[in-house]
Amino acid sequence: MTIEIDNGSGFCFGVTRAISKAEEELKASGHLYCLGDIVHNADEVGRLESRGLETISHDRLATLHGVKVLLRAHGEPPSTYATARANGIEIIDATCPVVLKLQQRIKATWDDAGDTSPQIIIYGKRGHAEVLGLEGQTAGNAIVIESADELDKIDYNRDIYLYSQTTKSLQGFKHIVDEIRSRVAPGVTFRSFDTICRSVGGRIPQIREFAAHHDLILFVSGSKSSNGRILFAECLDANPDSHLISNESEIDPSWLVGKQRVGICGATSTPRWLMNRVAEAIRQL
Repeated sequence: MTIEIDNGSGFCFGVTRAISKAEEELKASGHLYCLGDIVHNADEVGRLESRGLETISHDRLATLHGVKVLLRAHGEPPSTYATARANGIEIIDATCPVVLKLQQRIKATWDDAGDTSPQIIIYGKRGHAEVLGLEGQTAGNAIVIESADELDKIDYNRDIYLYSQTTKSLQGFKHIVDEIRSRVAPGVTFRSFDTICRSVGGRIPQIREFAAHHDLILFVSGSKSSNGRILFAECLDANPDSHLISNESEIDPSWLVGKQRVGICGATSTPRWLMNRVAEAIRQL
């Protein structure tokens, strides 16, 4: 049996940057607050918590004063920064540059609108940390669309500006664009902005090829990872013998029977060390 780990899998730039900032502060002081899970992977969160990272909620943030708090790659709404200023909290801002640019574009669209009040549509997962940060740029007035099934929320007689959560499927976004374009009333302005991060979207052809060239695929991802679900769905489509696991404890030995080429891959929130651990567990089995 040969076991291969996909070279394209693992942390994206934004996650790597956030974890580096956390590790730097933990090395200096031994403790750091992080607003929400630093990454959607319980094993990596546990590793950092063992070194002194403390994950907190927004409610807890409001009770803190004079401390350091890391903002993860997903980004935050303006209200979070306002709370930090009011409480004398030092922000270590690890917002992904791609997400930050998207926030700025949405805010500019909203601020420049004046009295025209265009509809700002966000194609994304409702309640996702990044999406909450994007909604915050419009004071909560943006409309979140998770799929084409929710397009009836839009008023097609008013101007429409469509943005996407950075980790959504490019194919799904294009479908939303086509559906909206077919429904807008004459004279209505419709503008769409492809704001999908290519660290995710660009990986789909590569990960499909990787999956197709193995007898068995083990896709390692945390249950909260949005891009993990997207990428695993692509693996499963390319290779029906694909299995989603969070770590090596979930490997079913029966999956390995008769397999000659086993591939291991993961989300942009999956640490390389965890995929290596899965590979070693297979060798032991």
